[in-house]
Amino acid sequence: MPLKKHCSEGQCFFYVLLIDTSIRYTMPENDSFPGKVLIIIPTYNESENIGKLLGDIFSFYPEGLDVLIIDDNSPDGTARLVKQMQQGNKRLFLHERPCKMGLGTAYIEGFRYALQHGYGRVIEMDADYSHDPKVIDEMLEKSRTKDLVIGSRYIGNTVNVVNWPLSRLVLSKMASVYTRFITSMPVSDPTSGYKCFRAGVLESLDLSKVQSQGYSFQIEMNFRVWRKGFTIAEIPIIFIDRTVGKSKMTKKNIVEAIWVVWWLKIRSLFGQL
Repeated sequence: MPLKKHCSEGQCFFYVLLIDTSIRYTMPENDSFPGKVLIIIPTYNESENIGKLLGDIFSFYPEGLDVLIIDDNSPDGTARLVKQMQQGNKRLFLHERPCKMGLGTAYIEGFRYALQHGYGRVIEMDADYSHDPKVIDEMLEKSRTKDLVIGSRYIGNTVNVVNWPLSRLVLSKMASVYTRFITSMPVSDPTSGYKCFRAGVLESLDLSKVQSQGYSFQIEMNFRVWRKGFTIAEIPIIFIDRTVGKSKMTKKNIVEAIWVVWWLKIRSLFGQL
């Protein structure tokens, strides 16, 4: 059954979920070593990056790992390139959406796809190669004992960011400190977009209630996981800013992140999460 959904930006009203829903994977009975892994990568105008990223992922991990690209109708032909790479590759899936609908909705749809198809662990990853795919192995190893593993740019007093202007670095670091202060959530890098969930964590959350987009989506997901009592671990990563393409950061993302932490805090105090 194709899924239909309203497009938030008004350019179009419905879309069809173009993925093969006949595929099914079986999770092992012993979830201490969860089975098949799905990497979800949202894309919008990432034709200059996606080929290298996918090539390296499949080269580093020749089995046991699939990739789902969720493309928001990129004008630069990102989806077309992915389709070319799909030829002869049964581990690469593409979900095309008709317009730019936001990071949060992309990940939520990816989570639902993962749960429907029996994946044991689900990884979030950026398309611009700012997240080193070699770290995936360490994430998966850590996820044997932790429910959520976050690739952190800030652990202790260490800052592992390359190629960012000082203003962007200060903004990101302040957002982390601000979020931790308001929510008391013990996460050093709450806006990180590189992380690994165990499937049972996503199953326990009401994904329909997750409302945030952009960086605040990462904050909200972390907060919901933490409030549910799941275990969270952070591992150090080196974040290298994109060398090609344009950043998706907007003023709207920044404003949303400022008020979302208060929204989460207040709702949690009244038991509404």
